[in-house]
Amino acid sequence: MTALKATTASKSRRRAVTVAALAAGAVLALSGCGAGQVSQTATQVAAVNGNSTNSGSIALRDVRFLLPPTEEYNNAKGGKAVLAFSAINMSDNKTDELVSISAGDLGQVKLADKVEIKPSSVVVADKPTAKDAAQAAAVHEQNTGEPAADKSADPAAKPILVEVTGLTKDITPGLTYPLSFVFKNGGTVAINVPVDAGPNNPRQEPAKSGAEH
Repeated sequence: MTALKATTASKSRRRAVTVAALAAGAVLALSGCGAGQVSQTATQVAAVNGNSTNSGSIALRDVRFLLPPTEEYNNAKGGKAVLAFSAINMSDNKTDELVSISAGDLGQVKLADKVEIKPSSVVVADKPTAKDAAQAAAVHEQNTGEPAADKSADPAAKPILVEVTGLTKDITPGLTYPLSFVFKNGGTVAINVPVDAGPNNPRQEPAKSGAEH
C-alpha cells in the first residue's frame, strides 16, 4: 500500500512539474518568442493576469481578454476583442484539438485555423505582431541555415489569433465573462474570463528639488 501511494504521489509531482514548465514556456511565447507551439524546456516566468482551469489532459492558463491593442479591436459593443490564453497538452502521446469556444450572448468566437495541441506542448493565443514573425523567422534561419519560405504563412512565426466579434456589450476591466472551451478529447470546460490587467508601470521616483548639502 505504501509503494502504491508513493507511485501515485510521484506521478502527481511529475504532472505538476510538466504543467509548470509548459506554462513557463507559454509565458516566453507571449512575451516575444512568438511561437504558436512551444516546448517544455523554457524556464522564464512572468506575472499572470488571466484565469486558469483544466479539462482532461488540457490545462488552460492565463485566459483573458486583451486590452484594446488597436482600433480594430476596441472591446466595445458592436466591435470585437482578442482572447488570449495558453492551452497545455499534458499527455505524453495523444494529440488533442480545440474544436470551438463559445462566448454565449457576448459575441461570436472565431478561431483562425484548426487548432491541434501536440503531446507535451503548448498552443498560445495572442495578438500576433510583425516583431514576433521576424524573430521566429530569424530563429528558423539560424537553426536550419535556410530562410523561411513565407514568413507570414509560417505557423510557428506567430501565436494563433482568436477573435470575439459582434460584441453585444462593452468588455470592461474589473469584470469577468463566461466562456466555454470544447476540446476533442478533453471535453468541455467553462471559465470566467477577466480583462488583461496590462503591463506594470514602472515606479516614478520624485525629482529632487534644490541643492543637497
